[in-house]
Amino acid sequence: MELRIKEICKEKGILQKDLAKSLGISDISLRASLKGNPTVGTLEKVANALNVAVTELFEPKVSGAVVVCPHCGENINLKVE
Repeated sequence: MELRIKEICKEKGILQKDLAKSLGISDISLRASLKGNPTVGTLEKVANALNVAVTELFEPKVSGAVVVCPHCGENINLKVE
């Protein structure tokens, strides 16, 4: 499962190097610690620094979806409630 840290940083206007700095580590260390299988402790620290729940680091942000009609090829906008 892929983490959404880059996406969340972008949404919040935070650079990953600034996130790393707020965690007291280098950008390279942050990337290395998140690659593969990060620890729960690392994920908690990142989530706290981004002011989000740990689960938000995993869940895709769904605000709506676009489906293409198989008959006419037009986009169909779906609203997820």
